Amino acid sequence: MSKKKSSYTAKNIEVLEGLDPVRKRPGMYIGSTNEQGLHHLVNEVLDNSIDEVVAGHATEVFFHYKKDGFIKIKDNGRGIPIDFHPKFKNKRALEIVLCTLHAGGKFDSNAYKTSGGLHGVGISVVNALSSSLQVNVYKSNKKYSQLYSKGKPKTKIKIEKCKKNEKGTEIDFMPDESIFETIQFSPKKLYNFIMMKAVLVSGTTIEFKIDKELIKDNTPKFEKFHFKNGIGDFLDIKNKNIPKLFEKKFSITKNINENEKCEIFVSFNQNENSSLISFCNTIATPDGGSHENGFKNGVLKALKLYGKKNQVSKISNININDLLDYSDIVISIFINEPSFEGQTKKRIIMPKLQKQLELLIQNEFLLWLNSNKKISKTLIETLIERSLLRTDLTKIKELERKSFKERNKLPGKLVDCSSKKIEGTELFIVEGDSAGGSAKQARNRELQAILPLRGKILNVFSVSLSKIADNNEIQNLIHSLGCGIGKNFELSKLRYEKIILMTDADVDGSHIATLLITFIYKYMRPIIDNNRLFLAMPPLFKIEYKDKNFYAYDENEKDKIIKKEFSKNTKPTLSRYKGLGEMPANQLKSTTMDPENRKLLNVNINLGKKELKETENLFESLMGKKAEYRFKFIQENANFTEQIDI
Repeated sequence: MSKKKSSYTAKNIEVLEGLDPVRKRPGMYIGSTNEQGLHHLVNEVLDNSIDEVVAGHATEVFFHYKKDGFIKIKDNGRGIPIDFHPKFKNKRALEIVLCTLHAGGKFDSNAYKTSGGLHGVGISVVNALSSSLQVNVYKSNKKYSQLYSKGKPKTKIKIEKCKKNEKGTEIDFMPDESIFETIQFSPKKLYNFIMMKAVLVSGTTIEFKIDKELIKDNTPKFEKFHFKNGIGDFLDIKNKNIPKLFEKKFSITKNINENEKCEIFVSFNQNENSSLISFCNTIATPDGGSHENGFKNGVLKALKLYGKKNQVSKISNININDLLDYSDIVISIFINEPSFEGQTKKRIIMPKLQKQLELLIQNEFLLWLNSNKKISKTLIETLIERSLLRTDLTKIKELERKSFKERNKLPGKLVDCSSKKIEGTELFIVEGDSAGGSAKQARNRELQAILPLRGKILNVFSVSLSKIADNNEIQNLIHSLGCGIGKNFELSKLRYEKIILMTDADVDGSHIATLLITFIYKYMRPIIDNNRLFLAMPPLFKIEYKDKNFYAYDENEKDKIIKKEFSKNTKPTLSRYKGLGEMPANQLKSTTMDPENRKLLNVNINLGKKELKETENLFESLMGKKAEYRFKFIQENANFTEQIDI
């Protein structure tokens, strides 16, 4: 088969003129032609108006998404220049800006000190990718208008009179459906990023409007955004109903260099519902970069310096993710000539800026920590606890019943069952070695495992994780269950189908069971939520006469059995069990461990909001640090007069 010779000559070199390159390869300029690229068009036009605000020439911006699909953006700034350009004497600057790549005022540092539109391609790219674009410029009592389609002018510039006080630029555009996968904008996305523009340029007013026919969710059809104190106001609104570690925020508003500044606000939360958003010249930088890295390094160094100076143990365990988990962070910088990775400006690459920010933030955060000692203590204790969840207490590896060698990794006191499956297996957590001995003899070896605990475990409700990490009994319990704790908990790794607390039927036994339930509630809550936690109900009394044996679980039941089963003249032998260790193995099996005869009490929580709050309050009252809460609970719930034996 003969091969055709392919020629490669000058005629193969395609020269794209004007805005043709944008239409040929739109992804190079706006990232993609999907919904994300579509919304990028709004950003490009809006950024021009915001730049006028930042430069001090505009105070208001108007946005309207119309039912006919057009987007209108207007500002009251200086307006795009309309005079004839010195290099193109027969064309006004307005037409050159709209139809030429890399033509704009952002290259002249005297026109804009800090700007979002950095490459001079913004408005021209929008024009190239719109089936229709109308521009109106209001200047010196005149309105200058021109209509474009797909980057090319359809009319000459029309000049007519306008009101004396009217000024600024107005753009109406419709994206080209032959370019984009969809030309329908998301009202919620538009609402959120336009709101953030108002947040980042404090004192600006942005009027937001969407025709109601376009809204399919709860996005407002009209909003007048105005944040007098910018980011600080935004965080207050955003975190209004979020429980905080403390009310005080950390904030920086500082100049970096002449005409350059950074604003950083951090709100510290109790839960781990965190966020970090960053911006450069009001443009979102979702992929972060130098400004985010400078913040992270500076804050972490300040924390460790403060911890070492104040001799805080385990401060070296903390990493930046421990802080980020508990924080809502907004970083906004305004700089003259930012260096972005790509035209879509998602990531900043500026090593020199990173070093500057790192040092500034380290010094400011260290000063803040030293000036707020009480708050610093709360913050650092929380971060150390978070770090311990990630380290000391999660060294426990997934343990499955596969081999003798692997089973030897389990705690020495755990007597495991032989089944290789999880289904049907039970772990009995028992009080003390003597009860453990009886339970070992009474158990079903295939399905029932025994873990004896020595005495009362820690009350973990108000104890730091560093103490939990050092507690052998709790470590044995975590190790035996094999599913991790806290943030690292995985129910799928729980080694048993049921966890059964088997303690003595007395005050001490009840206290131990309560402490165990508290631990599981705080650090392994899904075990309770998924009905995997149970209380064994060992009998308190044995009633026997000749060949008759009965078991009673409390005084009431004992009296009822005697009345029902025995005549007045019969005197049965009554035994009261002081503890499970005193109960013979065969009796323990038949009364408390055999699934056919035993009684189990399922520990669960009603998952309604009100009930969850009540449960949390009850734990706080009974198990929290404040003894006065316990005293109050006892006063309100105990009937002293009926209990006193005179």
